[in-house]
Amino acid sequence: MMDSELETLARRVGEALAARGWQLASAESCTGGWIAEAVTAIGGSSAWFDRGFVTYSNAAKMDMLGVSAHTLATHGAVSEATVGEMAEGALARSLADVAVAVSGVAGPSGGSPAKPVGMVCIGWAAKTAPTRCLTVHFAGDRAAVRRQTVVRALDGILQLAAREP
Repeated sequence: MMDSELETLARRVGEALAARGWQLASAESCTGGWIAEAVTAIGGSSAWFDRGFVTYSNAAKMDMLGVSAHTLATHGAVSEATVGEMAEGALARSLADVAVAVSGVAGPSGGSPAKPVGMVCIGWAAKTAPTRCLTVHFAGDRAAVRRQTVVRALDGILQLAAREP
C-alpha cells in the first residue's frame, strides 16, 4: 500500500505528463521497481507510463539499457555517468518522452568511503532537453533511502515537465 505523500506526488506526475501528452519510462536499480509501482498505482497511468526496467545487476544495465562496460568499469554502477546512460537507454528503448533512472547504495551494507550508504544517483532524460543527473545523500535505513529516492525521482520529473513547453 502506498502512503498518501507518494500517491499525491505520483498523481501530480501523471497529471503533468498527461497535460503534455508525454509518456514516462523508469530504469531502476536500488529502488527495485518502486518508481514504476508508485506511478502504476494511479488509475489511468497507462495513458502516461510506458514501461519500467529493473536493472539491478551490471549485466542487466548493459543488456537492457545499453550502459557501456567502460562506464561501469570507470565510474561504477552508482555514478552520474551510469544513471545518465541508464536514463538515455530507457528513453531509447521505449515509447517514452521522458525517463528517470536511479542507482544507489541503500544499505545496510555495500557502502564505502567514496560511496557511503545513502548515496544515490538519479538521472532524467527527455527527448526535448539535455540529460540531467544528480547525486544525493539520504539518511535512514534501507527502506527510508529507497523511499526518499522515489520521491526525489518523481519530483525531478515534475521539475522537468514544468521547464519544458
